[in-house]
Amino acid sequence: MQSYQRSTEAIDALTPEQFQVTQLDATERPGTGAYLANKEPGIYVDVVSGEPLFASTDKYESGCGWPSFTKPLVPTHVNEFIDQSHGMVRTEVRSSHGDSHLGHVFEDGPSDRGGLRYCINSASLRFVHKDDMEAQGYGALLDQVKDIQ
Repeated sequence: MQSYQRSTEAIDALTPEQFQVTQLDATERPGTGAYLANKEPGIYVDVVSGEPLFASTDKYESGCGWPSFTKPLVPTHVNEFIDQSHGMVRTEVRSSHGDSHLGHVFEDGPSDRGGLRYCINSASLRFVHKDDMEAQGYGALLDQVKDIQ
């Protein structure tokens, strides 16, 4: 399995929006994220560390304006923290190795799929298509991705 880590080179390569979201805990505008409407099979990895975070199999349309997932692909790659900013209490999610701000998790997801909604900023992610997973070192996770009908 690959080793995932945060590096100065990865941080320096981020776009301004990716930097704002992942390093300064910002949120991209709703409905603007590159992966909101993505329906291709594959996985979503941390744009900073490359650690696998979510599978297309667990992505769904929640109507919230950001990509939504029912669960992490590798639970140990997603850390949860209490976020009391903006006058509310939420659960922030960050990548374990990259320490990137990803978004938040809410308890209003599909009840038949665990009831969670991981509301994630596209700017914190890089999509790896199923056809490219083996070549990019994610072949061990191919069984977690199903073709989308």
